[in-house]
Amino acid sequence: MPARIEMFNSNRKQFPDGKRNGIDPNVAFAEEKEGWKGYIEWEKYPEKRAQAASILANFKFPPPPEFQLAPVPDTNPVLEGIRWKLWHKAVGGTLTDVPELSWKVVLKEKHPDMLHLLQFPYNGESPKRLTTAEPITPNPLHFVRNHGGIPDIDPEKYTLELDGLVKNPQTLTLADLKNEELFPRQSNLVTIQCSGTRRIEQISEYAGEGDEMINAPWAEGAIGTAKWTGVSLKKVIKHCGGLVDGAKHLEFYGAETYFKHNEVQNYVVSVPWSKVKLNEVLLAWEMNDEPLPKIHGFPLRVVVFGYIGARSVKWLYRIKAIQKPSRAPVQSKEYLYFNGQVGKHNQTLTQGIQIQEMPVSSAIMSPWQKDVVIHDGKITVKGWAYSGGGRWPERVEVSPDGGFLWYPVPVDNMSKKHKFAWRTWEVEIPVDAEGWTELVCRCWDNSLNTQPTFVRSAWNWGLHVTSSCHHVKIYSVNTSKPLTKMRMQEFKDKGVPFEPLTRPTEFATQSMEEYENFWATHDPRDVDD
Repeated sequence: MPARIEMFNSNRKQFPDGKRNGIDPNVAFAEEKEGWKGYIEWEKYPEKRAQAASILANFKFPPPPEFQLAPVPDTNPVLEGIRWKLWHKAVGGTLTDVPELSWKVVLKEKHPDMLHLLQFPYNGESPKRLTTAEPITPNPLHFVRNHGGIPDIDPEKYTLELDGLVKNPQTLTLADLKNEELFPRQSNLVTIQCSGTRRIEQISEYAGEGDEMINAPWAEGAIGTAKWTGVSLKKVIKHCGGLVDGAKHLEFYGAETYFKHNEVQNYVVSVPWSKVKLNEVLLAWEMNDEPLPKIHGFPLRVVVFGYIGARSVKWLYRIKAIQKPSRAPVQSKEYLYFNGQVGKHNQTLTQGIQIQEMPVSSAIMSPWQKDVVIHDGKITVKGWAYSGGGRWPERVEVSPDGGFLWYPVPVDNMSKKHKFAWRTWEVEIPVDAEGWTELVCRCWDNSLNTQPTFVRSAWNWGLHVTSSCHHVKIYSVNTSKPLTKMRMQEFKDKGVPFEPLTRPTEFATQSMEEYENFWATHDPRDVDD
């Protein structure tokens, strides 16, 4: 392997002749197909992968930024993804300007209030006040979990290759897939959830693996529900004559370039045929009755019902029937759930469980951590609940006192049941406490699965699947208490804002006359033996 010669810097002229390690990227890594900007086929051409690896091996790249043991900067985006930008620019060719073009897509297609966790590859979630505002997530607010840049694919030039262990391999156009004489169209309401949803709670408890893309610091908004329209993969496999030679898994290929340990590949994962034959894997071209947005996989993506979002491949260009689960790195080296005693000191891949179906989970979206809540003895709490694998939330309970008393959410205050979708909910609960208290929510699904009480029970080295009860600390100002009601009126009459909470009160809270009168009838203040 060539010695690494210097830190790669995209702002410095490091390639006077345009070549990298003797390789001309504009030739080696040119646009793979007409009308497919930002796509390189790595999986079929190991020589290309070797060329890219030789380029990357000539340079040093910055390590991941520390975002767990140091405060996450209050910026937007929080993390920039410098390594991924530099990797794309170092390889060059059609990948050179993918980071900039991808960010333009983000700005065009996503809501201006999206929380940008990682600029590139883009990872973003909706703000809490909007996450559960509607039972079906509007496209601009649906969370995005990308592992590479956003390709720009002309739908007229698009083709989907189906090969491997199928009787009759096929290459289908988008028009073929939309031909209802060949494939009956179907629509399904499906929640997609990242396995990293609520990861920030694990990070706050104990640090874990810290790759800013793989272990992005998600809050509660890495979940969304949409109406997806397309064709069942089962029908497409039938069109190919079915599976042969013991095929039991379908491998999906996404057109983005994915980097792992200075190696390049396409985004590749698999799901079992047993899932596909239940008509629970959709090849989708519409999202909420609109053409699939670029950022969500235009022109075609996979939607796997009840599985983690990582299996719902975007920018799908190939499906390969195989005998065993994919050995691609995203499937075999990532999205693994480890025992709590496994970490950097002893972790091996085979210790991890491959995450497929998401367990039952829920979250409070209002009020939020450290909110000051002024109320008259009752507080309205809102949130979401979800269970993967075809299970659904049956009951949501909310506690006003850290988990001692629990109040069920009335059925009429929960959105409609769906086999593969969340339920949003709202409940008014009595809160007698004053000062700091802790709201907690938990969900029971139709199989009577529920959530562990504390995040420590769910902690794992990869910081995946934060399925514990959701705890939110609030400062309760209960105006049903006479003294509190009087004090809040004083703040109002004097025109003094109550918040920020920690700012000392700017007026006397008791007159000296009241003070002296109290001690006149309650002496002695100190005990004199």
